[in-house]
Amino acid sequence: MIDAQTMKYGEQSSGLHIALVEPEIPPNTGNIARSCGATFTVLHLVGKLGFRTDEKALHRAGLDYWDKVEIHYHRNIEALQQFLPESRFMFFSTKAERVYTDWQYQLNDCLVFGRESRGLPEELLRANWERCLRIPMPNPNIRSMNLATSVGIALYEALRQTSLSTK
Repeated sequence: MIDAQTMKYGEQSSGLHIALVEPEIPPNTGNIARSCGATFTVLHLVGKLGFRTDEKALHRAGLDYWDKVEIHYHRNIEALQQFLPESRFMFFSTKAERVYTDWQYQLNDCLVFGRESRGLPEELLRANWERCLRIPMPNPNIRSMNLATSVGIALYEALRQTSLSTK
């Protein structure tokens, strides 16, 4: 995988970034890419993906908008952080104490989400605990929310706070 390979540069930008660390389920990533495209938000795919993103695979999955999304690929989280040196990174986890609506989002923030099956690595969360956020789930019998749903919730809160969702 080539670091920071760009699939599409947009002329407009929400000023925000979404990063998916080792996403596993193609439809989730496709839905997230659609949300990023709809809001002019840059999408970063980090690490080993659980699916292919070549033209044939995208066509088969019906992702005809993939080329309308600015997508960068990064070898690991460190490469992502080097690519976005001016960004603040927020790490979303069901284990976090701080609720996502209690955070003050700013332009150039990068919202980071982990794999569907395991979330983000424990060591990454521990090293960045003050920037770990969660989406409340009142039902304790539900382990976690769908990744695409979680990204949408967090992205639109960040857009609301930065006043760009209505432009």
